[in-house]
Amino acid sequence: MTGSAHRPAGTTAPGARGLKFRTLADRLRREIGEGVWPPGSRLPTEQELARAHEASVSTVRRAVADLVAEELVVRRQGSGTYVLAPKAGGGRSALIGVIVPDTAFYYPRVLRGIEERLAAAGARSVIACSGYDQAREARALADMLEAGAEGLLLAPTLAGPQSPESYLDQLAGLPVPVVLVERRGRSLGDVTESVCTHHEAGGYDAVRHLARLGHRRIGLVLRLNSPTTEPVDCGFQQAVRELGLAGTEFRAALEEWSPAAADRCLLGLRGAGVTAAVCFGDRQAALLEAAARRAGVRVPDDLALIAYDDEIADIAEVPLTAVSPPKHLLGRTAAGLLLNRLEHPEDSHRQILLRPAITVRESCGAAR
Repeated sequence: MTGSAHRPAGTTAPGARGLKFRTLADRLRREIGEGVWPPGSRLPTEQELARAHEASVSTVRRAVADLVAEELVVRRQGSGTYVLAPKAGGGRSALIGVIVPDTAFYYPRVLRGIEERLAAAGARSVIACSGYDQAREARALADMLEAGAEGLLLAPTLAGPQSPESYLDQLAGLPVPVVLVERRGRSLGDVTESVCTHHEAGGYDAVRHLARLGHRRIGLVLRLNSPTTEPVDCGFQQAVRELGLAGTEFRAALEEWSPAAADRCLLGLRGAGVTAAVCFGDRQAALLEAAARRAGVRVPDDLALIAYDDEIADIAEVPLTAVSPPKHLLGRTAAGLLLNRLEHPEDSHRQILLRPAITVRESCGAAR
């Protein structure tokens, strides 16, 4: 008899385990090539792959390690294993320029989405902050183009010496593909690709949420000089008309917002018989909530509130229900759109709107 005849039941023949991890690697490699796992997608976890293929976790780990070595996938600590796009130009990774107005407020999650998608595709990025300054933004653009950026992801500053229309026209004329992030042109003649939160829908859904809670007189509190202001107002007004509600507005420039402005706002809302208000953005809602406390107006019993942006809404004294733009998804989608443009320059231009969600907390009364 050969030695194998005396092998205990249930053990694996020498070399079989090595064959199994290679077989699994071949299968995953084939599925990636066939598009079962497209570029940017996350593979199942090692445990899930082990169960699906009736293999040990160590076998899966060795198979995935082969794919990592071949640069078909990349492991991202704490996130998972992602499929990489084939590198253009014989292994050359694309350089993408990214400019946002602020890296401390609103945009960090957008940037994480962008970075994840670019990393999954094997692309490199260079990031700059404009500080809401068109001249600073122009210098960053020039530096990125000089450095060889092949595409740009921009959240442009639309308040400045140039009008929004003129500035967007200038960006559309840049020599590399551009995708606007959380910005879009106002004219149907503007074909610049963009990915933006559907702020009209956000304003609309906030009103609808309050109407479902029984409110018939609803206020809109706005900070001016933001690209988001008018879309939110548009959605608010459409919802008020369609639902047969009474609406009133209070507007103040960003630099005017203070406890005194919030006191005036509250006085106007209460004078109009308002029982609920949508506030753009979180800081304005928190100031209004504090004004209500000073005046003995209870939130949400006397005045229900919904904030807009959901950056600091959860830390208010009465945690604020908020319209939550899909920031992370927005970044991922914008990066994917630009990568597609680089790979398929002949494709039709796309302008994508992502509908925000409403995160319910105590300030609207629905969380009780």
